[in-house]
Amino acid sequence: MPHTIDIVLGTRPEAVKMAPVIAAFHEFPEDFSVRVLSTGQHKEMLTQILDSFDLRPDRDLEVMRPGSSLAETTADVIRVMDREIKSRRPDLLLVQGDTTTVLAAALAAFYHHVPVGHVEAGLRSHDLQNPFPEEANRRLVSIVTGLHFAPTDAAADELRAEGIPPENIAVTGNTVVDALLHFEDKLGPLAPDVQNLLQGRRLILVTAHRRESWGQGLENICRAVERIVQDHPDVVAVFPVHANPLVQQTARQILGHHDRIVLLPSVPYLEFVRLMHQAELILTDSGGVQEEAPSFGIPVLVTRDVTERADAVNCGFARLVGTDPQTVTQAAGEVLAKRSGVSRIMRRNGNPFGDGRAAQRIVSASRRFLRAERPLLLPEETFFGTCSEG
Repeated sequence: MPHTIDIVLGTRPEAVKMAPVIAAFHEFPEDFSVRVLSTGQHKEMLTQILDSFDLRPDRDLEVMRPGSSLAETTADVIRVMDREIKSRRPDLLLVQGDTTTVLAAALAAFYHHVPVGHVEAGLRSHDLQNPFPEEANRRLVSIVTGLHFAPTDAAADELRAEGIPPENIAVTGNTVVDALLHFEDKLGPLAPDVQNLLQGRRLILVTAHRRESWGQGLENICRAVERIVQDHPDVVAVFPVHANPLVQQTARQILGHHDRIVLLPSVPYLEFVRLMHQAELILTDSGGVQEEAPSFGIPVLVTRDVTERADAVNCGFARLVGTDPQTVTQAAGEVLAKRSGVSRIMRRNGNPFGDGRAAQRIVSASRRFLRAERPLLLPEETFFGTCSEG
């Protein structure tokens, strides 16, 4: 009989990073019976991602309610997942990352003695308020997880330092690189309005959405973007603005009237990858972008004070700059002065976060875990990151 596996998704980043894993499990129907559950945190965006992999959720749990607090969402996901786990009793439940969906689904599985596999385990900022609540979610999920898929050696070191048995850790690389390689031949041109505005100008891509950036931090980021564009007449800034009304209001008030700043609604993931692929520089408070940009060789200024993706900083792909407008503007100016062009070739051997085979490693490690075999991955199967140029 195949092993039964439930894979739980809530947000767009979870769908991006788990779609390659779902596809990889589907290659072995004799070994695994996989069910994909969607809690619907980012329902429409999640569907867009799965569609690109020709995948569908097996069940839409329809958990999300407008205006729900973190506590309410956590309770709702636990309640629904409790019902789902009772009905199927999977052999393994897989979650990815650090969202409310991840924490609540892992807790529900733990309450039923169902083993939890955590994809992208071991990321730590060591500051419970940054990012909030993700840092707490990550730490709490690790406590109830039996199978830890660490993306890098550094993440595995964090887990071992917290007392996680090494035999329960597999270093796989990050599945976001698998996803980017999947999309590589599907990128195509930018949207005509953006492409026409560029006309030989350099593109800066901006994202800002984290809770800890709301208010003064977001205002500072927008002021910095405004100054960067003013200081560099050959630069166009493109900012896909998060749907949150607080983010929308601040971005439009400060940046909405500049002819070389384009404010877009939240864009489909493939369109976002196109923008990233063409960018000369990225300003972001996103964790995922720090992992994605190295595949394209794009420098990143991280508008946060701490990052759980230290590999990006250590390898020179990213720089922590906080949100002070003067600091951000100066750092952007330094990057723009040094770079005369960016290679558009995916650097499969140069990304410290992955090599495109993370999903395969997750399937192999899951098979051995479910058979009570060790090691989860042989030394030659384990991912070893690199800072080389490829």
